[in-house]
Amino acid sequence: MVLAFIVSVAAAPLSATEGTTDPAAIREAALAALGVTGTGSEAMVDSALRLAACSTALQARPTGPRTVEVHCGDAPGWRVYVPVRVRKEADVVVLTRPVPAGQPITAEHIAMGRRDIAGAGAAVFDDPVEVIGMTAVQGLVPGSALTRTDLANGSLLKRGDPVMLVSRVGGVEVRMSGRALGRAAPGETVAVENLGSRRIIRGRLVGDGLVEVVR
Repeated sequence: MVLAFIVSVAAAPLSATEGTTDPAAIREAALAALGVTGTGSEAMVDSALRLAACSTALQARPTGPRTVEVHCGDAPGWRVYVPVRVRKEADVVVLTRPVPAGQPITAEHIAMGRRDIAGAGAAVFDDPVEVIGMTAVQGLVPGSALTRTDLANGSLLKRGDPVMLVSRVGGVEVRMSGRALGRAAPGETVAVENLGSRRIIRGRLVGDGLVEVVR
């Protein structure tokens, strides 16, 4: 989301003959503050903006992942909050065909591709070897960059799958047959029906079909 463009000016209004700061200089300062100069990122500054010329170098600091405060240190000075559309390209692992939830990733499913990863909500993969054998947590579409929230190590547990419940108390281990009542990736918790007692128990998927009771 691009935030609203906000300007705070302490100086008196400029006359038509007074010097102004070039909006391009404000854009450059904003991009430099985020370290994205020359990446195709864009600082959103209105070309019609008129702010007093600054006798010192413009100062800029990020106030968020996509917003920068640029200010002039002159007295009385001014400050402006600049939204930035960040672009960061990298070669990452992408899907070449659809993958349903629960299916392992093979070499035929993936390729390397250049993508803008600035908006990725999770870490992406830059090594295809790391991805092969992992399981899709959800249905995945071709063309998308794979992230670490898309995949899990080990098999995905689905509703209705038979499981082995493991309960450990005081050094004693008890195993019971159960049935998964939901979907889970390794490490996640899931509700399981104990087929002997018909009780509903919550446990953590710790291996293929192995659920450890959570207490």
